[in-house]
Amino acid sequence: MNTITVASSKPLDPLDETTSLETAATRRALGPDLLRALAILLVMLVHLPVEATPLLLAEIRPYGWIGVDIFFVLSGYLIGSQLMAEVTRRNAVDFKTFYLRRAFRILPAFLLVLASYTFIPSLRDAPTMQSAWRFLTFTVNFGLDPRLGGTFTEAWSLSVEEHFYLLLPLLVVLLKRRATVVFVALLVAAIVIAGMGLRFALWQNQVGPAAEIQTYREAFAVYLRDVYYPTYNRLDGLTFGVALAAIRLFRPLLWERYLPPFIALGIGGMAVTAALVIFSIRGPFAETNLPLVFQPLAGAVVGFPLFSAGVALILGALLDLQPRIGRWHLPAISGIATLSYSLYLTHKGVYHLDQMVFGRDNLQGLSGFIIYLATCFLVAATLWFLVERNFLTLRDHLMSRSNRTN
Repeated sequence: MNTITVASSKPLDPLDETTSLETAATRRALGPDLLRALAILLVMLVHLPVEATPLLLAEIRPYGWIGVDIFFVLSGYLIGSQLMAEVTRRNAVDFKTFYLRRAFRILPAFLLVLASYTFIPSLRDAPTMQSAWRFLTFTVNFGLDPRLGGTFTEAWSLSVEEHFYLLLPLLVVLLKRRATVVFVALLVAAIVIAGMGLRFALWQNQVGPAAEIQTYREAFAVYLRDVYYPTYNRLDGLTFGVALAAIRLFRPLLWERYLPPFIALGIGGMAVTAALVIFSIRGPFAETNLPLVFQPLAGAVVGFPLFSAGVALILGALLDLQPRIGRWHLPAISGIATLSYSLYLTHKGVYHLDQMVFGRDNLQGLSGFIIYLATCFLVAATLWFLVERNFLTLRDHLMSRSNRTN
């Protein structure tokens, strides 16, 4: 692949380079922040019990799980941009620096929340919990049966991210000389098609038979364990995010010519809409009260890649529109995006605490929703200020001192 000079030597990372909420509002790109804020609010909504969901949000709640797929696209783009830009500049990847930066970014808050659940059982949001070593090794998403351990199950997606962090730098280095447009397109197609085929096979061999001989609830647990959680089934969003980064870095004229902002927004919006329609087709599960995350065959096979492709196109359009929308003063969006990781780690546990403090009967409708939002943001802001921000500052200090030494 012929390289070009990229527009910025350091891609914007809405999570990685902030040391205060004030600087977050001025240094972040609004397009990714809009998607990140939307993603975390959707994830928080889907984990909120029905009785505490306002009527205006009741129709949106069943689709809240798609927030995770938005996160995957964003992560694929942001990490892919960083690594490919580094390879373009240095013809190599500094593995030590990359993994240290990721460790300082991810581990402190995660380990604190995990320790809280492990050593203070009353904080757990479910009666059972997977073994701590599975969280520590980021293998919790393999064979994860929520019936056997429901506490802190949201960490499954963090495990997917960690596997991505481990593999992508190696892949970028290995492909740096042979990554032509055709080769990258074929690789993306191969990953997507392989994922579709694998989910099809798992549905036919595992989920379908379970739905026939077990209750739908038990079939749902099989679906989560075998189809929804494993890394090898959730590569669509990460793949499309990395592909977007590659196109924008190495073939910007191609992107500008065929996918100007409003064309990309239109096509992306249609892809997302089509995926949501597919997700809403319940088939034999229409009469059940199972969450829409339990996808029949069409949704499990086609819906995931279609949705991820649409989000990637929308993200690309928003990045192109940054000179326009960047003038908008939306500090609330930047604030939510800044707190998104802390919110993700704590929101399920916070609702459990709300029940302990206020009582389940007092967490109904709009008032319960307001209590939930207020306490979630209070806990997340505390975790961010006391843990995330301090470790980011420490990381930057250590990295700058290391650079001066070298």
